[in-house]
Amino acid sequence: MTGRSFSSSRLPKSVKRCPWPSDDPLMIAYHDREWGVPLHDDVKLFEFIVLDGAQAGLSWSTVLRKRENYRKAFHGFDPAVVARYKEKDLQRLLHDDGIIRNRLKIESAISNAKKFLEIQKEFGSFDAYIWRFVDARPIQHAVRRLAQIPATSDESDAMSKDLKKRGFKFVGSTICYAFMQAAGMVNDHLVNCFRYREVQPQA
Repeated sequence: MTGRSFSSSRLPKSVKRCPWPSDDPLMIAYHDREWGVPLHDDVKLFEFIVLDGAQAGLSWSTVLRKRENYRKAFHGFDPAVVARYKEKDLQRLLHDDGIIRNRLKIESAISNAKKFLEIQKEFGSFDAYIWRFVDARPIQHAVRRLAQIPATSDESDAMSKDLKKRGFKFVGSTICYAFMQAAGMVNDHLVNCFRYREVQPQA
C-alpha cells in the first residue's frame, strides 16, 4: 500500500518539508506527491529508469521540467514501444529540443527498454525483479539533515552490478540510489518532513 494521497495546494504554508525543493512549485509538487512513495507499476518504473539516466551530470529540476516532453517523445514510456525504436526514432529524438539531446543517453533508453522486457519475461514483471534488492519492503531511514542522506548504499551497489551484468546502461550506483528514492524503495524524507510518515506503508 502506498502513502495517502492529498493536494499540496491545501497544505498550510507553515508545513515542514525537506528543503531540497526550495520554492520551486514543480519540485514541491514532485516531493509532496511522488518522491518516496512505494511504486509497483512497471511503466512508471521504466519512466524513472529513463529519467534518472537522463539526469546524469544534471540537476533533477532540469529533467523534471522536460518530463512531459519525454512522455510524448517516448510514447508514454511504454517499454514495449521504446524497445522497437529504429534509426528514424533515434534521429527524431536527437532533434527533439524538448528532451535532453544526448546521443548516449537516448541510445541507452532504447537499449534499456529491450533489457527491461527481458527482465519482465524472466520475473513476470520488472517490479518483482527490482524490489528484491530491498526484500520487497521500503528501507526506512531516519535522517535529520540533507547531509546525512547517502548517495549510494549496499542495495544500490548490488542493483547497479546486476543491471550492468544484464546489459543496462547509465545505471551506476548513484543513479540506482536516486531511482530507489524516486520509486519509494527507500524513505529519505527528513524525519521532520510531513511526508516522512505519509509515505510509509500502512500496516
